[in-house]
Order: sequence, then structure tokens, then C-alpha cells
Amino acid sequence: MLQTGFSPITANRKGMAAEKTIKRVLLLVLDGVGVGAAPDAAEYGDTGENEPNTLANTLRAVGGIELPTFQRLGLGNLLPLEGVPPVEKPAALYGKLTPQSKGKDSVTGHWEMMGVITEQAFPTYPDGFPPEVIQPFEQAIGRRTLGNCAASGTEIIQRLGEEHQRTGKPIVYTSADSVFQIAAHEAVIPIEELYQMCETARRLLTEPHHVQRVIARPFEGDSPQTFRRTERRRDFPLPPPENLLDTLSAAGIKTYGIGVVPELFTYRGFTQAERTQSNPEHFLALQRALQSDCAFIFANFEDFDMLYGHRNDPAGFAQCLKTFDAKLAELLTWLLPTDLLMLTADHGNDPTTPSTDHSREYVPLLMTSPALKTGGSLGTRASLADIAATLTQIFGVSAKAGASIDLNVL
Repeated sequence: MLQTGFSPITANRKGMAAEKTIKRVLLLVLDGVGVGAAPDAAEYGDTGENEPNTLANTLRAVGGIELPTFQRLGLGNLLPLEGVPPVEKPAALYGKLTPQSKGKDSVTGHWEMMGVITEQAFPTYPDGFPPEVIQPFEQAIGRRTLGNCAASGTEIIQRLGEEHQRTGKPIVYTSADSVFQIAAHEAVIPIEELYQMCETARRLLTEPHHVQRVIARPFEGDSPQTFRRTERRRDFPLPPPENLLDTLSAAGIKTYGIGVVPELFTYRGFTQAERTQSNPEHFLALQRALQSDCAFIFANFEDFDMLYGHRNDPAGFAQCLKTFDAKLAELLTWLLPTDLLMLTADHGNDPTTPSTDHSREYVPLLMTSPALKTGGSLGTRASLADIAATLTQIFGVSAKAGASIDLNVL
């Protein structure tokens, strides 16, 4: 259900209600781009050499990079960033959001943005899945499995990929997140069969083993040196509680989902959805979404996290930020005076720490519109659910979700 107790981002000081100024909202999630350890980071093991600050540490690791579009919006005003100094007159409202949900993964982050605070952590399996989980799964699919351990996705296919090719046994593994992942070579287990295996796992994984996501991880290649995960990943999450997307749908407000977002909400509440698989594909889908009649566009850009954060690759992460910055400059030219662009993240994934897992971090929030007269600081917000609260005000729907952010300069 939608949670209460946080605050919106609200009407302007001149008396013009935000919902009368803004007609369309674009919410873009830069997956894994955190901005510093959250107050409870120690509870997640993110301390000492693992203490994260994804954005600042990444830029520092590469000696600083220029991100002119982000700089103009005020990203450098939010926190010290090497190569991205603060500006006197930022073009966006800027601040950071404090995660409240139990968990540091994409599902809890995106659910919280839509007003759902996950108050109890989903089960994790640092030592692999117990017999009462793995045996019924193997019986149901008619195959034994390999792995059954916590591992990096790229490492485990390099280590077990050849044995998988010889035996036809799918590779089952997990991570620090609540996930049941199944990796299979596309030439050994056809993609539709892999998806069916995931659906089987999803059906079997009930309480107390109700993992948050089952994930299909197809790969290709001829040897450990050439194995690579393909773009046909698919997520099978638990259905979310009632959330803002349901409220918008019931009110006739059309929503366009891009990337993994629709899957994270089991496609509920979306008028249109595109399961694109990379940042370039997401930007193309975003162009199509802007030609639609949808008033809310919700997209996830996962390359930061998937390709670079999990692989401890700060140079690749930094280049991904530069590429996104250039596309963001183009996107800003597409906006109408009645559009609002919100840029945020779902969690951190610091590529400079020894860990390859997600990190418990504050996430950034940048909000801009052609109608914005001047930018400024939003400070530190209590929850990612403040995004939901702000959207309820803009779209004039009744839902309790966080606290709305004051759009006092529109």
C-alpha cells in the first residue's frame, strides 16, 4: 500500500498550482548512480573500504570528467565532484533522497519512488539456496543445476559456462540482493525455455523463500574468454503492492514504461511499455514516448549499474556518464514548456569499492522544466516516496505517498 509520513515537492509562491503548470512528467532513473552512504549504510555492510559514494568516487578515480549538462543543471552544487564544479545559477532544483525501504536493489528503489515503503527485507542467500528451494526447482524443470551460490554474473558464466554447455544444466546463482538468477547459453537452452524455467521458479518461490526477483540471464560465446550476457535478460519480480501507478491508471492518466521499469511492476498500470535493453535503446524509446499521449514517462537506464558498477569499472562508468550527459543535452531541447524532467537513481553501485554489489546510498534528484525560472536546493529529502507525493499533486490524484516537493519557481 502507499505509505504516509514523508513530504511533496508543491505549489509555487505566486499561487499557480503545479498541476496547472505541468502536464507531463518524465522520470528517468540512472540505475546505480548513488551520491554517498545513506545513514543506515553500516547495516548493509557498506562501511570501511566498502563505504560508497558512487558518483564522487567514480569521477575521482578517473581524474575528473566534464559533464556540462549535469553541471548546468546543478549536479556539482549537490556534492563535490571532480570536473563538475558548482554553478551560480543552476537550471534545476537539486537535492538528494534518503532510501527508507529495507533493501538496496532496483525493485525496492522503484517501488519506493511510487510510494511503497518495503518495511521487511526480502530473503537473501549468501550461501546458496537450501535443498527445500533447489530440489523442487530441479524436479519441476527436469534438470539438475550448476552453481547454487552467490556470485558475480560474469564470473560464474566464465567458470561454469563450459560445463553448462557439456551437460545442459542451467546455472543457478544469487547475489547480495534477493534474487534467483538462471544463466543459460542461448544455443543450449532456447530463450523461451529459459523464460519458462524462470516462471517455474517464480511460482515455486513462496514464503518464506519469496525472493524479490527471478532473473533470466542468457549468454552466448564459444569459450570463457568470449562468453557474454546477451540483451535478452528478463525479470520476474513479485507483484508490487498497490502503488501510485495503479492510482494514475484508475484516474485515466496514461503511463509509458521503458526498460526494466514495467517488469518491476509486473506491467501493472502501464498504458504502453517497451522492454528496451540498453541506454541507447532507452533514449530511442524515450523519443517514441514523447510522441505518445502519455502524461507520465517512467524509464530506467541500467548501463551504469549492469555494465560498469557490477564489474568494478570506474572508467567505463565515467564514459557512460559522459555519453548520457550528451544525450541529456539533446533531451532538454525536446521538452515542452509544460513538461517536467526528474532525474534520480534507485540505489548506488560504487565501482571503486572491493564489492561488486549494490551500495546503500542517497540518490540524487534533479528537476527541471522549460517553465522553471530558477533552480535551487531541495536539501535532503526523507524518502524516495517524495517523488510519488509530488506526482500525486501534479496529476491531481488522491494518494498518500511521502511529501510533495515545492515547485516554488514554476
